[in-house]
Amino acid sequence: MLTYDQNGLIPAVVQNINTNEVLMVAYMNQESLEKTMQSGHATFWSRSRQEIWEKGATSGNYMNVKEIRVDCDADCLLVLVEPDGPACHTGKNTCFYRKLENGTLTELEQISSSADILQRLMAVTEDRKKNPKEGSYTNYLFDKGEDKILKKVGEEAAEVVIAGKNRDKDEISYEVADLMYHLTVMLSDNDMTWNDIFEELEKRR
Repeated sequence: MLTYDQNGLIPAVVQNINTNEVLMVAYMNQESLEKTMQSGHATFWSRSRQEIWEKGATSGNYMNVKEIRVDCDADCLLVLVEPDGPACHTGKNTCFYRKLENGTLTELEQISSSADILQRLMAVTEDRKKNPKEGSYTNYLFDKGEDKILKKVGEEAAEVVIAGKNRDKDEISYEVADLMYHLTVMLSDNDMTWNDIFEELEKRR
């Protein structure tokens, strides 16, 4: 079903399923693809070492595979993952942290675009839920439970209404951001993500 090259390899683009950020590109052969599907951890073929390698086996930064997509020519894979840590050996979240401009490589100050902020916010919220951090306001909300979380959603919604009535753009931006943060916590508390909301909006379209 898949089209491998003359060396029995197929390129695999690894993307964060929550933020849509492209994390890395590697190669798979039939054996590493089978291991990936069996273990649920992205596993590749190292062309330099000529061996199978499981991403995170040494560092602990596993790429937990949620879905594998195949392009129209069946000669490239898109591996959607939830990463346990940085994808790059440099410690960066993604291997694509530099841009080529006028023949010069420049490190990006901000890698992700603002368009995926809700996905990134959800990813951080989920991480706080799984790995509580002392002093975290998000963990404070989770610890207080459903009633506190819903109360804050209600309070922030009221603040948005007031801001809209005041017709103050800065105030509206600030209060809507507060509301969306608390909605993110509420969704996470119900084992949901923004993807559930996006799917509902797509149905309505």
